[in-house]
Amino acid sequence: MPEGNDEKVHRFPPAPARIPPVTPIMAAKMRPGRARDFVWTAGLRSRQKARSMVPLAALILAASSLAFTATTPLAAPPALTPPSVHMARRPIRQGGIIVRIPDPAPSIALPPIEGPSDPGRPLVVIDPGHGGHDPGARNDALAMQEKDLTLAIARAVRDELLKTGRIRVALTRDDDHFLILQERSGIARKMGADLFISIHADAAEQPDVRGATVYTLSDVASDREAARLAAGQNRADIIHGVDLTDKSTAVSAILIDLAQRETMTASTRFAELLHREALPHFRFRTPWHRSASLVVLKAPDTPSVLLETGYISNDEDAAWMATKDGRLQLAKGIAAAISVHFARRSPGR
Repeated sequence: MPEGNDEKVHRFPPAPARIPPVTPIMAAKMRPGRARDFVWTAGLRSRQKARSMVPLAALILAASSLAFTATTPLAAPPALTPPSVHMARRPIRQGGIIVRIPDPAPSIALPPIEGPSDPGRPLVVIDPGHGGHDPGARNDALAMQEKDLTLAIARAVRDELLKTGRIRVALTRDDDHFLILQERSGIARKMGADLFISIHADAAEQPDVRGATVYTLSDVASDREAARLAAGQNRADIIHGVDLTDKSTAVSAILIDLAQRETMTASTRFAELLHREALPHFRFRTPWHRSASLVVLKAPDTPSVLLETGYISNDEDAAWMATKDGRLQLAKGIAAAISVHFARRSPGR
């Protein structure tokens, strides 16, 4: 308390000879030039009230023990009954299960960036879907797995983009290994990607369904994701250049929501551009654009689309995508859309 503040000290009657079930608590208050005034809480009527004074009493005792030099002899307080006398014993466990928590997994290594060395050039991260123990969809008649098809198409898109000499490219995986969904979009965010494209090959129960489909994040998924980011530890992050570490939950939710809605708009515009530019190169199904709550598209500050390049369950689509010419046509259509997308963002436009 500051000097000159008229502090009231409440004095309680001396503690009774027989200590009640609630363990007495001794609190001390300090006045300049005087001995400590002891306050006893043994006469409190409820355990709850006694417990509520424990933190205050402990704080006062700790402070007074550092700054006080006694000038007046103090009478020794009554002997305190050990707390264990009045505390119930912890029940003995008859059995249990021990679960070992594994050590945290090391951070995933970021893939190499190919293309121009100028860091100012736009960066596209291409994500071949599935991989490793996750084969994705299958076409048993053609002995084809989605994970192999998506990797081959992603490599073809990368090669087509590198021919422009203006765009940097990275693949989330360039071999047959597994990545969880959060790692895929996380790679794009950590690398500061300007665009994220996840490559897949669809499957349907009806074997005659064919054609490409573009997916973007739905509004419902966006709202839930924004709430999750704001409430959890992901708030300690930077979204669109705004550091959210010191922002309140409400402010963070607003900033994340605004950033994600802007990203969703950019993603939808690219989806429309992809359909327009790629239509001369490969066919789309109707409807060609869909929205869904896809984890891989939930980066709040990276425009993202998932492209189902065709139906692996359709023999014609699958056979065409497996050919070199089919992959080249897919790559040309995708690369054309990407080039126009970044041309629109150039300073001169």
